[in-house]
Order: sequence, then structure tokens, then C-alpha cells
Amino acid sequence: MASSFLPAGATTGDSGGELSSGDDSGEVEFPHDPEIEETSCLAELFEKAAAHLQGLIQVASREQLLYLYARYKQVKVGNCNTPKPSFFDFEGKQKWEAWKALGDSSPSQAMQEYIAVVKKLDPGWNPQIPEKKGKEANTGFGGPVISSLYHEETIREEDKNIFDYCRENNIDHVTKAIKSKNVDVNVKDEEGRALLHWACDRGHKELVTVLLQHRADINCQDNEGQTALHYAE
Repeated sequence: MASSFLPAGATTGDSGGELSSGDDSGEVEFPHDPEIEETSCLAELFEKAAAHLQGLIQVASREQLLYLYARYKQVKVGNCNTPKPSFFDFEGKQKWEAWKALGDSSPSQAMQEYIAVVKKLDPGWNPQIPEKKGKEANTGFGGPVISSLYHEETIREEDKNIFDYCRENNIDHVTKAIKSKNVDVNVKDEEGRALLHWACDRGHKELVTVLLQHRADINCQDNEGQTALHYAE
């Protein structure tokens, strides 16, 4: 009697239950599984997309990079399994939150979403063409934070104010201005944003520490009632 645990066409012979097939080759043909094959192809395409992304870092927005980072972690590690970074680790906190937001998303879904964004960044991408080798791109999001609050423009040195130096992360200038009493650490711009708001928005961790050491008011609100903590989220 054929066993229900054996592949189709396979039987147990007379040699102590060894597996044999119906022909003389001794090979067993396992049934075709489209799902496994599809997953394998998806994983291969995902790896190609990850390699192709190295050349697209400059054209991708920070939001897109965080989106891709989260899905890459979901594929390679699974559900977010690390503690939330500290308040002052702005970059780490953003990456953690993007990953955590995926919840129980499957690796398959994460791969599909990752590939879709890479294709959006480069509609002409052909996965069949090997990637050109070159210097490894930096995907750690270690570059400057692009603020949604302020449009950068070139400002002459003599025209800069304390907020410009804060945005530039010029810690020496800001510290000297505060120590000399020429600037109130809680001074606000026309939108009600204090130096601490700007330092948090830009992710200038060391400057945030300096401002807090000089008694910057962490509960200070802008004209819309937002504190510096809101800018750091």
C-alpha cells in the first residue's frame, strides 16, 4: 500500500523501507510548487532592487529612504525586535518607527513594496542588466536632515541671525552668543520657534544638549502650540 507521506509514484521497496521510485534511476520527482518558485523569484528580484538602490540615493527623498529601510529590515530580520532609541538619537528613532509601523507585514509584501518604490525611482530599471560596480553608497541616512519647515537659501555671513547659525549647527557661535548674554536662549523667530525647536528639527543632537544645559525651555511652544518634542518626532 502506498504511503500518504510519500511523493506520488514513490513506494517502499523490500530493502528495509528505503525510498524508491517507479523507474530504475532511483531519483524521486517531487511535485512542482508554484508558490515556492514565485517566492524564490521575488527574493532574487528584491536583492537586485537593493543593489540598484545604491545608485539612486541622491534622487530618493528621506521619506522614501526610510520607507525602503523599514521594508529591508522586515525582509532580513522580521518584525521590529529592538528597543526604541533614545530621544536624542533622532535618526535611529525615525528608522525604528518606520520599521515598527510595519507590524506583522509578511516578508513577501515587504519585498513587493520595496521593489515597487525602486521601480518608481527609476522607471527604466532593467533587473536583467547587471549593476555596475563602484563605491558603495551610503544608505545609513547619515546626511543632513531635510527640513520641511525651512527652504534653504544662500545667506551672506553678515546677514545671518542666531537662527541661521542654529540651523547650520554652528555650536561655537550659538554658545558664545548665549554666554555673552547677547541672545536669550529662549528667543523666538516670527513663527514662535525657539532655538531648541530648530535644533530638534534638524537633528543637531549636540546642539540640543548645549541648549538644554543653558536652560532652554523644553516646553516652549511655537505659534501653533508645538513644542520642540513635536519637531523631533
